[in-house]
Amino acid sequence: MDIMEAISTRRSIGKVKQDNIPVEMIERILEAGTWAPNHRHTEPWQFFVLRGQGRGKLGQALADIMRDELEDPDSPEVRESMDKAYAKAFRAPVIIAVAVTPVDRPGVIELEEYGAVFAAIQNMLLAIHSLGLGAVWRTGEPCYSSIMNEAFGLRSQDKMLGFIYLGVSDMSEPKGRREDFRSKTVWIGEEE
Repeated sequence: MDIMEAISTRRSIGKVKQDNIPVEMIERILEAGTWAPNHRHTEPWQFFVLRGQGRGKLGQALADIMRDELEDPDSPEVRESMDKAYAKAFRAPVIIAVAVTPVDRPGVIELEEYGAVFAAIQNMLLAIHSLGLGAVWRTGEPCYSSIMNEAFGLRSQDKMLGFIYLGVSDMSEPKGRREDFRSKTVWIGEEE
């Protein structure tokens, strides 16, 4: 697939089948992530591949975060809310959790560490698309919770930056829309 075609046709696919995804495909996706641009070559990404019952690690963290946020954690509605939160981890056959593990070293700018991991995620999403699979990158407050860090053995300075839910698409691809680049571009200098 041509790179410009891949970029312009990749879409978030939130509904996937529970079909098995071969390990070789997952490894290709992970490899794509490691080729992200990275200032100082610190490679600040950490990947967690969740399959089968391993997805329960994420499910339990989501349920624990839900419980922690409730005003009355002992109310009858809590179990239902926790069950719904737990079930979110089983919406795809494979979830790749992606964290940033910033290096604390002179000359390394923490924000650039985050940028490298975001670029790794984009590489992975493009690889998933090129393999004919569907995926959605899910983020949100639960990612950044200390409960999530604890569940995945991350340090306090590390952050979970999202979860790539991937599988065989079970929906029609949505149409993409973007503003023309000209509306977001300022040219400075003269034409050569």
